[in-house]
Amino acid sequence: MAIRSRENVVGAWAFLAGIVLSILIGIFAGDKINPYLIWVIVGLGVVVGYFVAEKNVRIFLLASVSLVVVSYVGMSGMVLNAAISGVAIGKVISSILGTLLMLFVPATIVVALKSVFSISTIGSSD
Repeated sequence: MAIRSRENVVGAWAFLAGIVLSILIGIFAGDKINPYLIWVIVGLGVVVGYFVAEKNVRIFLLASVSLVVVSYVGMSGMVLNAAISGVAIGKVISSILGTLLMLFVPATIVVALKSVFSISTIGSSD
């Protein structure tokens, strides 16, 4: 992700920090994630969603909803597969997908709400 303008520096850094933190927590913490780290990831997701530029809303929503759906389905499949076969890598991937969900679900909600508020109008007297 290239940072092209100064308007989205905070969102870009929050996104990068959230992705790296989600992957690291998913790998090392597994199912025993500290609740404070969960709130940090959720907070970064809110920041990412808040700083998405209006011109990028459609692309972000399409990409983030796709990622949320695929992560959820992948996580569910990995949990089932790991439970059946006892494979450790399935648990790690499932944990990473779960932490990515903690990042992208709040970001998607914030962007969707911003989008709805931007298209809604308060009654004008014409």
